[in-house]
Amino acid sequence: MKLLHIDSSILGTGSVSRQLSAETVAEFRKSHPDTTVDYLDLAVDTPNHFNADALGSKIGVQAQPTEAQARENAVSEKLVSQFLASDVIVIGVPLYNFTVPTQLKAWIDRLAQPGRTFKYGEKGPVGLAGGKKVFVLISRGGVYSTTEGGQALEHQESYLKAIFGFFGITDVKFVRAEGLAMGDAVKAAAIATAQKQIEEAVQGEALAA
Repeated sequence: MKLLHIDSSILGTGSVSRQLSAETVAEFRKSHPDTTVDYLDLAVDTPNHFNADALGSKIGVQAQPTEAQARENAVSEKLVSQFLASDVIVIGVPLYNFTVPTQLKAWIDRLAQPGRTFKYGEKGPVGLAGGKKVFVLISRGGVYSTTEGGQALEHQESYLKAIFGFFGITDVKFVRAEGLAMGDAVKAAAIATAQKQIEEAVQGEALAA
């Protein structure tokens, strides 16, 4: 079993999403002790944002890639190969300005490659990366999940559900810690609830294995 552990928060040790992602990996390894873990900290090791060179290296703009295209292609190839080789993905994702961190978006843009994670058939797009389990540990300063207005504002969980579905991954579990900026008591309760949900989600996977 190969697990890819990803963090995207810029807050370092003060990050709740990092805390929860680490606890998810630890909980998973309790029931799957033979699991090997790769770790990617996107706040430290951030791929360049998607650009013309990264795109050109994939669509064959010219027979001989430029030096910049070759360099960007190497980054994309490393990231998509790591992703495809993983059976389980654990991602810590804070909410920044109603969406995911740009570092995480840059990583996802490198994964979205025709012929690797998706293709287009006669009936439309087909995901090619199915069969993986994904745990997404979400942290939010406010509460967005309980009202229509809040749900309309967040483009974090909704985006990740859409993009992983586009890749063919349907086994995606979201754990939210909300209201983290709404006082110490609310924050503590939110983290405790998330920790319980992590345990239940991972134990559920162990029972289904």
